[in-house]
Amino acid sequence: MSKHLKFLTALAFGVAAAGLVAAGPASAKVEGDTIIIGSAISFTGKYSTNGIHAKNGYDLGVKRVNEMGGVKVGGKVYKLKIKYYDDESTPLRTAQLAERLIKQDGIKYILGPYSSATTKAMAPITEKYKIPMVEAEGASRSLFTQGYKYIFAVLSTSEQYLASSIALAAEMAKKAGKKPSDVRVAMAFENDPFSLDVRAGVMDDIKKFGMKIVIDDKLPRDLADMSATLTKVKALKPDLLVISGHSKGAATAARQIKELKIDVPMIAITHCEAAKIVKLFGAATNDFLCPTQWAETLSYKGKYFGTAAEYDKLFKATYDGYRNVPYQAAQASAAVLVWKDAFERANSFDTEKLRQALSETNMKTFYGDIRFAPEGNNIAKPMVLRQIQDGKFNVVAPSKWASHKVNWPRTVPGM
Repeated sequence: MSKHLKFLTALAFGVAAAGLVAAGPASAKVEGDTIIIGSAISFTGKYSTNGIHAKNGYDLGVKRVNEMGGVKVGGKVYKLKIKYYDDESTPLRTAQLAERLIKQDGIKYILGPYSSATTKAMAPITEKYKIPMVEAEGASRSLFTQGYKYIFAVLSTSEQYLASSIALAAEMAKKAGKKPSDVRVAMAFENDPFSLDVRAGVMDDIKKFGMKIVIDDKLPRDLADMSATLTKVKALKPDLLVISGHSKGAATAARQIKELKIDVPMIAITHCEAAKIVKLFGAATNDFLCPTQWAETLSYKGKYFGTAAEYDKLFKATYDGYRNVPYQAAQASAAVLVWKDAFERANSFDTEKLRQALSETNMKTFYGDIRFAPEGNNIAKPMVLRQIQDGKFNVVAPSKWASHKVNWPRTVPGM
């Protein structure tokens, strides 16, 4: 982590701690010319890396909106401000802080936490109090099967994350003169809501193509060791290895794939960028496939940040230490834009009017199109698959969005 990010971590934690001892309803829903949005997010604990990425995205979104005229409601201009608490990457703490934000601090508008697990803890609270939440970091499809009416997610749901790698493996098999059903797949998934939903999407596509599963490991949370799974991979020599375990899992997988000299024609892992595996493990990560919600090469464009490439440039200029902008940050900025749009279309601070406005969202942004299904998930934006090619993340699938051809089979110097 860069010195700047370490400073942000300490600063964010300090702000959160200070907030926890503040007496009384320190933040109402609107104070003077400021609209206050609440967020309980991970500055410490297992999700802290991505929690800080998300906070940076939220803050950049707020900064941009405020610089470009703020939010106009009832003929008056308002600034946005976010009140943060650190949920310590613990769902129980997330739920407690959601109650605090709403009941003690008087917050009426919520930006979601980081991770599906913590979002699942917050959603029943916002639902109970009928407080709209725009969330950017909880992708579990089970969030959108509970009948919730106050949750709106800008990101694509988790079952889509690695499914594209199955279709790509089938495509490569055909090019090699084989049948998709000849493809042998090894799977390793952290036993948490997000990763198990990712697995469900992979399983659906494996069944569609009739592929053979040779390894199907569910690994403990807080992944620190995958050597047992990778030893089996080395022995069984699958055609495709798929892994999901948040940032720590991605870093662990990349490190041990390098250490154990794992040579598989195709490897797909979630959270590559957020875990900074290229910086940490260099050429050993060549040709990894990394699903992403967003990429700077995509032809998305919107009023507040311009193109995806322009957002990428601005984010890197604003925050030190980023070689690649994590999609977690981009979608967090997009969530702020959704709130701005909803306030202005509702022309009100009333939570029911805002909930209705959110349900009718239809936006084009640097992050992609945003339009919510009745269940609250974004149905207007696809996932894309990037491949690490000479240290750069290049979009290779789906072909409609590809900026580069896929490298297959995977090649790594020294292997």
